[in-house]
Amino acid sequence: MRVFMTGATGFIGSIVVDELQAAGHQVTGLARSDAAAQALAERGVEPRRGDVADPEGLAEGARASDGVIHCAFGHDFSRYVEMGDVDLRAVSAMAQALAGTGKPLVVTSGLTARTPGRLSTEADAAETEGLLAVRGRPEAAALAASRTNVRSVVVRLPPSVHDVQGQGLVSPLIAIARQTGVSAYVGDGANRWPAVHRRDAARLFRFALEHGQPGQRLHAVAEEGVASRSIAEAIGERLGLPVRSLGPDEAAGHFGWFAAVASNDIPASSALTRQTMGWRPAGPGLLDGLRGDYLS
Repeated sequence: MRVFMTGATGFIGSIVVDELQAAGHQVTGLARSDAAAQALAERGVEPRRGDVADPEGLAEGARASDGVIHCAFGHDFSRYVEMGDVDLRAVSAMAQALAGTGKPLVVTSGLTARTPGRLSTEADAAETEGLLAVRGRPEAAALAASRTNVRSVVVRLPPSVHDVQGQGLVSPLIAIARQTGVSAYVGDGANRWPAVHRRDAARLFRFALEHGQPGQRLHAVAEEGVASRSIAEAIGERLGLPVRSLGPDEAAGHFGWFAAVASNDIPASSALTRQTMGWRPAGPGLLDGLRGDYLS
């Protein structure tokens, strides 16, 4: 299959490229710069110059492919809402370009469904109001494309997609601990974050491309919920730093903009994903990585 990818040089996308190529797929990757184009070419990926903020260019790339995997998303949290608008336009453009073709469109999302008191599942719709709509609205647009004969599939990623090179939203926790000299958590630290090794996540993207069904949501969740206290303790142990519980007022001063994220409790299941896709995560767990070579 000839696959058009956005985010092909990114932390997750680059491993998705490896997974696709190993399975015999040809990859065309969106490249914003000459350096990105060269890096893709050196890995056997055909570069297509463009930008995720150019809907017409994305539509052209989608039409020229047998399928699309959309991994790109901006990481400038000072412009988070704006990044969501860009993402929505990108997803909508590629979905329209593939309308009527039956081709796969695999779109990256996050775990945004609100399910207090229980694990979120693939059956739970994403939030499309408030701040969570930044990821929720593009997800909804992708799934709606299934009604126009697009084999659209959403892969929801947990807060921590981890490997030696990065740990998702755990990376800011590590950076703050290094900066302040304290590895902290909020309250009793019982709030939980799902996690997955990025190679396991990459394999699920390939499964979604090859076997995903129209309108399907998939959870790239290997661990349903790792307690924030356990994460802080693993960071403190590895860095030789004290571990502290912080109240809400202290947390705002310690974590800054990250305080609300640090106290989120968003456990999630991937039972349906495993059952329908035959996906079996095999990578190391988050805490094993933090206590191992992630912080060396």
